[in-house]
Amino acid sequence: MNQQQRMVAKAAEDLTADAFHQLLDLAITGRGRLPGAKHACRRVMEKKRSPEAAISSLVNQHIALAGGQGFMTNWSGFLVSLVTIPANVAAAAFVQARMVACVAHLRGYELSDPRVRTAILMVMLGPSAVGRGVLPTSPSAVATAPVFDAELDGAVSTALVESVMNQLSGKRLGAWVGKKIPFVGGGVGLAVDGLATRSIAMYALQEFPSRRPKVGWQQSPIAE
Repeated sequence: MNQQQRMVAKAAEDLTADAFHQLLDLAITGRGRLPGAKHACRRVMEKKRSPEAAISSLVNQHIALAGGQGFMTNWSGFLVSLVTIPANVAAAAFVQARMVACVAHLRGYELSDPRVRTAILMVMLGPSAVGRGVLPTSPSAVATAPVFDAELDGAVSTALVESVMNQLSGKRLGAWVGKKIPFVGGGVGLAVDGLATRSIAMYALQEFPSRRPKVGWQQSPIAE
């Protein structure tokens, strides 16, 4: 068994569905010098004065963070100390979780609501999860459902674990390994994580329609 195979086997052994709940909680609440979604939203809203303008700014910031190798260099060790996800994947997942939480929060969803948290994790799987039949309904339906569905929440977490394992051992292994190559890795990480995060951002904007009164502000698009 080579080093890459041993890494995948160790991740499969250690990674549990609860890891993504831990990561999402960290993304929402923050810890120490690692600001959470609510803090990030408040800081940007003080400047933008408009929920949609703040969303546009935050989404673009998070896309840049996902592509930036400095984020993983500075924060990945801390993230991995909390959740058993390989460093690259943990850093990108944290950025994506906080970005989606920002969209939900600024559009009037309560981040402490377990239904909203399930919906955030669903968005992180991307739109194809519903289309492929992996999940039975949309994130928007879950976020506004009458009651919390613990069984669905568990299925979403399991699907995220499977997605990570597919990244490490399946179709995206080449991209993951490419990140490890000196000089080349930075470009691969920038392209793969940046594009993936942008796709998730677009899905979040679709699945968390605003619950705020549409008065005094207009939608602000993501920069192309």
